[in-house]
Amino acid sequence: MPALGKLIGILSVSTCCLSVPALGQSTEHSNPKLILQITVDQLRADMPRRIEDRLAKGGFRYLYGRGTDYTNAHHPHANTETIVGHATLATGAYPSAHGMIGNIWLDRESGNLTYNIEDARYPLLSADAGVDSKTEIDPTQRAARSQGRSPSAILVSTFSDELAQYFNGQSKIFGVSVKDRGAVSMAGHSGKAFWFSKQSGEFVTSRFYYDQYPAWVTEWNAKRLAFSYEDKSWELLHAKSTYLFGDHDDMEYETDFPGYGRVFPHPFGKADSRYFTTLLTLSPVGDVLTLDFAKTLIEKEGIGEDEIPDYLAVSFSSTDYVGHLFGPSSLESEDNLLRLDRLLEEFFEYLDRRIGLESVLIVLSADHGAAEIPGRLNEYGIEARYFKTEEIDKQQAIQALKQRFGIGEELVTGYYHPYVYLNRSYLEERNLDASEVEAAVADEIAKFEGIALALPSTALRNGNVPQTPLTDRILRNYNPKRSGDIYLVFEPHWFVNDFDGLTVAASHGSPWRYDTSVPILFAGHCVTPQKVFREVSTVDVAATLAAVIGTKPPSGQSGNPLEEILQGQSRCRDKN
Repeated sequence: MPALGKLIGILSVSTCCLSVPALGQSTEHSNPKLILQITVDQLRADMPRRIEDRLAKGGFRYLYGRGTDYTNAHHPHANTETIVGHATLATGAYPSAHGMIGNIWLDRESGNLTYNIEDARYPLLSADAGVDSKTEIDPTQRAARSQGRSPSAILVSTFSDELAQYFNGQSKIFGVSVKDRGAVSMAGHSGKAFWFSKQSGEFVTSRFYYDQYPAWVTEWNAKRLAFSYEDKSWELLHAKSTYLFGDHDDMEYETDFPGYGRVFPHPFGKADSRYFTTLLTLSPVGDVLTLDFAKTLIEKEGIGEDEIPDYLAVSFSSTDYVGHLFGPSSLESEDNLLRLDRLLEEFFEYLDRRIGLESVLIVLSADHGAAEIPGRLNEYGIEARYFKTEEIDKQQAIQALKQRFGIGEELVTGYYHPYVYLNRSYLEERNLDASEVEAAVADEIAKFEGIALALPSTALRNGNVPQTPLTDRILRNYNPKRSGDIYLVFEPHWFVNDFDGLTVAASHGSPWRYDTSVPILFAGHCVTPQKVFREVSTVDVAATLAAVIGTKPPSGQSGNPLEEILQGQSRCRDKN
């Protein structure tokens, strides 16, 4: 590996390969050439740290040792799902303001189930690249009625939107991810987004962004990189004996996905098999494809080549998919994280050669944390169970309410996390007071085993709830036009594992600390190596980026700029 420059200062963790100036050392530009926002899906903050002794020098250890490490960072809202966390990181706003209150919600006006970024006005450019409901295992994708995608449902501006306006459209702004919602949310309304299609094995986009693919995207897709994994398997990076979870390769509580299994090696099978591309995303390969596409984008779009700051958001999704099947404390998750760490090292070295890390401001966080599988928690004497939401309407207490209100059909029509939805049309036909029925159902559900809190929407809308840290997080998640009838909070270590017919081992989505805990790591341009132990929030990230550049705050911003980052940037400017 070629030398990339002499490091200044003595670090607690050696990072021999990356040339980042020490605090106070001048850089050529007062602004970074590139703002790189990395989001690792389902990365609880402690996960990389417990394998820190085996991390590469230039991946997470570079961020820990050469960056500002906020060790006590949390999402401030109650529903810790993918779109909710991504939109919060992008906007600096609470879900109540940015509108992404869940991966899916029931539209009150149309009565249709809505996938967060679906938009029929903007179909995909590739006709064969949409979601195939027969092969797609992501229930939030299967809920979409339209293949079209856009950021239109995000109700406020993102940092990237403010960057675009500040430099009058001269900043190049992109979002890349395996997940469409991971790319679209971060690119904002003003950038361009690409995501991986399991249907076609390509990176795709919609007509919101382009009328036709740039030539370089067509060329990249023509390589058919995904299909080079035909008849290959996900195998361990190192000897099994070297892993923390080396003796946990065959746990009965893990998901035994057909043809993939729960022990290494995990075969991908034939390229024309039903789940081939899906299996790639259930492994580190999804991140490999994402990085390869992102590096090509940087080169072909000329990212970071002039004085105007560009913005690139890269969301790595494999950690989430692997975590759902095998849990965060599994041999699979450990190997995936070691491989992601090496991808980060590769990415940073690439940026150092091409742009210079002293000109790149990096921020890494996660859209949510991760809960342990109940079976694993049981091994440590912690009572943990799954809750069957489909049984709510069948409970004796709900049957009694039906008799009380004269309801002869379903009262609870569905549960779309984290909301219970009532049969509103029936209530209207019978002239029943919806707020009275809401309150009565919530009172009964709150008595069910495994339920910590059940709050009716009427009470949330009127502010008629006790003021506690938990209800504060719920209110930050409440939007009256999109939220359901009753917000459910499960007791700690109680989980929903059935997602529209797909049974997973581990889940997330709660307001408890294992789901809110995420890393916030800044590194690169004018960042001081340090650890900060006070609690900070993910809404602070977009606020900080806006303050670094000097744009106006994103329109729904609730966070505050992180002072340690601004101090480092200010000292660099003073030197220039």
